[in-house]
Amino acid sequence: MRPLTIGEVARQEGVRVDTVRFYERQGLLPAPPRRASGYRQYPAESLRRLHFIRRAKALGFSLTEIKRLLSLHPTSSQACADVAAQATEKIADIDARIRDLAAMRQGLVALAASCGRRPPLAACPLLAALGTAGEEEA
Repeated sequence: MRPLTIGEVARQEGVRVDTVRFYERQGLLPAPPRRASGYRQYPAESLRRLHFIRRAKALGFSLTEIKRLLSLHPTSSQACADVAAQATEKIADIDARIRDLAAMRQGLVALAASCGRRPPLAACPLLAALGTAGEEEA
């Protein structure tokens, strides 16, 4: 396969050119060789790596965590255990966020239900609970 331009890489992965450059600056994508004209020439491997980064982000991994995953050597016998450990940590983090969101939802449901009587805005229980009833924006 012939080398790709930054625009072709971005288009094929559905990201902006700035995103590709950002991942390069962060060390997630290796800087590609350049033509004499200065244009980047991306190898096909760049597409696979960019796809990996995007999928890992979609699963909730931070850029730091993705960098750690990318640094694991595929021939290492420990690598799979390391990936499993990172995935387990991420699952625990997601579970904690789900519990926090469920608690927030429950609180909002209760507050929204208290507004069912349509009192005047100054007496709105939801705004009062948020501490903004009758206050002006600064």
